[in-house]
Amino acid sequence: MNLSHSSSTAKTLDPTPARALGEFIRAHRERLSPNAVGLPPGPRRRTPGLRREEVAQLCGVSPTWYTWIEQGRPVSASADALARIAVALQLSRAERAYLFELAAQRDPAEPDPAASDAPAALIETVKLVDSPAYVLDRQWNALAWNRQAADLFVGWLDEGTSDAQTRNLLRFTFTQPLARELIVDWETRARRLVAEFRADSIRHLNDAPTRALIDALASASDDFARFWASQDVGEREGGLREFNHPREGRLAYDQITFKPAQREDLKLVVLVARGPRGPR
Repeated sequence: MNLSHSSSTAKTLDPTPARALGEFIRAHRERLSPNAVGLPPGPRRRTPGLRREEVAQLCGVSPTWYTWIEQGRPVSASADALARIAVALQLSRAERAYLFELAAQRDPAEPDPAASDAPAALIETVKLVDSPAYVLDRQWNALAWNRQAADLFVGWLDEGTSDAQTRNLLRFTFTQPLARELIVDWETRARRLVAEFRADSIRHLNDAPTRALIDALASASDDFARFWASQDVGEREGGLREFNHPREGRLAYDQITFKPAQREDLKLVVLVARGPRGPR
């Protein structure tokens, strides 16, 4: 694995909040074609995607104001204006939530938060699951896991793992050679993992532990730095997860992620075997 890291990539990883908002909006504008929003292709375009003026028209805002938003100027953006931008750019639910967090605004479409849950019950629950299961905190450190998960995740959750930092799912994926051997289609899964973490971490992106994790991974892994700079955002999805286990061979699971009510910074991940059995 290439552990070198270019300074040009590092500069894009820590923008100001206003500039981060502008970069995110611009990246998604450039991905959207005129046909996707019902506009004629028109004459030859010098830049990819929609023009700024076209997005401004779709949003019902002035082209100057929209341009200033993309340029990262410290202009005021109301929740209503942001909602119109999200609709115009056809953002997914995760991308919309990320947009509002970048702007430090509450999405009017989101319900009010309620009381918090007790995390101790979640951590205890993992012992009751008869499949590989683990609990992640907001930096995706493993707080608890069962024997089946330790058997499956060699180099991350097994007893032979001595470095506490490797209990972090992202550190394991991007800095441990064993991860590339264990995870089938590592490139696709790793890219998806970064998109999920970007969406998951936006609420605490400036917290010292999260910032330190991102900076350390960007310095240690060109792949992480490249995926992070892409501005991709995605929800944590379930579905097929495949592994090349050193003892059990090829294993396939369906992944399910549970979040306790009002504690979305914690998550219980369960893997249900598709084949005859997983590691026991």
